Amino acid sequence: MIIPLFQILADASSPAAPVGKAPDMMNMVVMMGGFAVLMWVLMIRPQRKKEKELLARIAALKTGDRVVTIGGVHGVVSNVKDGPTLTLKVDDNCKITVDKTAVVTVLPKESNNAA
Repeated sequence: MIIPLFQILADASSPAAPVGKAPDMMNMVVMMGGFAVLMWVLMIRPQRKKEKELLARIAALKTGDRVVTIGGVHGVVSNVKDGPTLTLKVDDNCKITVDKTAVVTVLPKESNNAA
């Protein structure tokens, strides 16, 4: 039987515990484990999945892809280097070198034709 959290807190805050009843630590351990699993499923797992997808897209960058950097710079990849950097063409006469890790979004192929 799982005891609601507010009941456990009310029992813990009472000044004197009943003499004949020992606190049931197993319920508390099960509840804490449930909270850990719930946190993993709702928060940590989706974030890791999103991070892996972004790293895969960054690794697959090629010349001509449209990207957005952390600073909000929109550009077209003009040169992918072997190291940690790539060159973005921001305007007709302007190219900048950025780290691959600064790429936040790789825009979908539909926006290549629209621009």
